[in-house]
Amino acid sequence: MTTTETSGSGDVSRSLELLWGTGERPSRGPKPGLTLDRIVTAAVRVADAEGMPAVSMRRLSTELGTGTMSLYRYVPGKAELLDLMLDRVTGEPLKELEGGPAPTAPEAWPDAVREMAAAHLALYRSHPWLLKVNQSRTVLGPSAVRGLDASLFALRGMGLTDPETISVIIAVQSFVSGIARMELESAEAAQQTGQSEEDFWRSQEPYLSKAMISGDYPSLAGLSEDAFSSQFDHFAFGLERLVEGFQALVRARAGAA
Repeated sequence: MTTTETSGSGDVSRSLELLWGTGERPSRGPKPGLTLDRIVTAAVRVADAEGMPAVSMRRLSTELGTGTMSLYRYVPGKAELLDLMLDRVTGEPLKELEGGPAPTAPEAWPDAVREMAAAHLALYRSHPWLLKVNQSRTVLGPSAVRGLDASLFALRGMGLTDPETISVIIAVQSFVSGIARMELESAEAAQQTGQSEEDFWRSQEPYLSKAMISGDYPSLAGLSEDAFSSQFDHFAFGLERLVEGFQALVRARAGAA
């Protein structure tokens, strides 16, 4: 999947000022009712509906009923706006965790991993444009820092080293983004081609059937009929295997100690 935007590609200092609340007020001539919060909210709404390519200062000025130049008094450009959008939606998984019975006991870290994964999958499903943003250089705002801090607190009972704990978070988020990307690409393919997932694979059935009875692909031919069933929950299965792997490591460390 081709990325369309890159975080941290604008004036990072200006993005940080805006994220941490030290540069929200425009220098002159603010339009009554126009705020940085409204601008970011409108940008996220457009991206959710039409993707990041649809987000432009001109488009947002139309959405907000103001002149394009008025927006530049609040945010330098799209690159800095993207940094603000990312931090805005990054706070959503944390809100979900705060709204439920978030585990606080050190030994409850497996539930924390599950909740973290579920919250991030919901995030990608709500904001699919995130999967097309290169976030290798994320500008860290309050939401991102608060979310990382909450994750570290929830995982403290694992007893791992700091680099290992960060690696746990990376492993979980990488797994979740992979599942979300698979879902998004499947939906995009159906939309772009006008052909459903079922029809696409059904069109290949005559050729694949001949290949299977040829004897050249015994492992594939031996699979059960439901091997590629869309009803199988790959997210739940993979997540539990991750948790079990982490649990095995934690037990091994405790035994060695």
